[in-house]
Amino acid sequence: MTFIVGPLFSGKRRVAMELLGCGEEALARRAVWDVQELAAARSDLEALAAELAAHEVVIATEVGGGVVPADPAQRMAREAAGRLNCLLAERADRVIRVFCGLPTVLKGAL
Repeated sequence: MTFIVGPLFSGKRRVAMELLGCGEEALARRAVWDVQELAAARSDLEALAAELAAHEVVIATEVGGGVVPADPAQRMAREAAGRLNCLLAERADRVIRVFCGLPTVLKGAL
């Protein structure tokens, strides 16, 4: 599994399509994205990470930057998203961070 992470609107899906050599339709069949939103609703992040790792590509938006939310539920959701990212990176064969459209390989090779 390839795990791609980065800020909102940084080009993560474009990088995934280039990596897989496919278009948007094929990407929808081969990848899953916005997984950070799933973390808040699940109590067992290990099980969620295992489910997601079955996909060829998993894409997450970084949510840890900026001001810490005052709302406890938002803080917990942000914490869960960060923990899920760690679990996915651990399971991944390749981890790529995309920033300003530029992919940086953190684990594995392009």
